[in-house]
Amino acid sequence: QVQLVESGGGLVQAGGSLRLSCAASGTIFVINNMNWYRQAPGNARELVATITRSGSTNYADSVKGRFTISRDNAKNTVYLQMNNLKPEDTAVYYCNADIWQNSRLKNYWGQGTQVTVSS
Repeated sequence: QVQLVESGGGLVQAGGSLRLSCAASGTIFVINNMNWYRQAPGNARELVATITRSGSTNYADSVKGRFTISRDNAKNTVYLQMNNLKPEDTAVYYCNADIWQNSRLKNYWGQGTQVTVSS
């Protein structure tokens, strides 16, 4: 089995920064794409950023220029550096990854970490 464990959420004032981390552990052969999603109350879960194993990245328009996704393949960890945070960034942030296990590609989610941005 695989676990994704997020950390780094919290309360920050508008304009501030936070860095989220997500570490994968368990029976892992290779991790393909790693993603960050977020879900605000009353809203659907939305994709925030994606990074491939080779390091190519993609971002939602709402976070371009403010958020940076990165990963450390040796540590099976993905990061999300969030700068110039806005109240509308308030949400539960979820880590998500496509992981090869025993010749099967499976998708996993973390438990989520709360990010709250005060105005």
